[in-house]
Amino acid sequence: MSTIRAQQREETRRALLDHSRRLFATKGYGAVGLSEIVTATGVTKGALYHNFASKAELFRAVLEEVQQEVGERVSAAAETVTDPWGQLVIGCEAFLTTCTDPEIQRIMLIDGPAVLGWHEWRAGDEATSARHLGEALQLLVDEGVLPRQPIEPLTHLLSGAMNEAALWLATTDEPHALADTTASLRRLLESMRAAD
Repeated sequence: MSTIRAQQREETRRALLDHSRRLFATKGYGAVGLSEIVTATGVTKGALYHNFASKAELFRAVLEEVQQEVGERVSAAAETVTDPWGQLVIGCEAFLTTCTDPEIQRIMLIDGPAVLGWHEWRAGDEATSARHLGEALQLLVDEGVLPRQPIEPLTHLLSGAMNEAALWLATTDEPHALADTTASLRRLLESMRAAD
């Protein structure tokens, strides 16, 4: 494949992802048809199928980008402080705050598990946000900030709690929901610390 054709294919793929993401975020996966995607993108169905075998595969690629973006936002927020404990707290708070973005809520929290199924959705979460969380927890155990314990179950428990909180934030109308959830998260994290 020539360099120009490869570049054109990548541009088409990028356009499909960008337009699909916007449509999935505003309308939801079930309400978006392939014809709407190709019209919005300005390509043929053949071009879509050349890049993605199905609407579900296209959604999967959009979801992977969203999950990666959430992981990057969490990491960037955590890196604003140098203290490992502060990094955990700031990173967890950044996850919850990021998940209040309506686009992320719709794609990652509402449609993601429904379209791909819980196991596939969870695998994507583990590869991004949960992986960073596990690394942060391991460092805190190694430094004695957290009591020595198996990291994998702790990561799943904390990740599950934050995912559940993010799902609740996506559906509640409570005016102080994020502030209340963040305060509860801080209390939960503080209770995990090793006694001095």
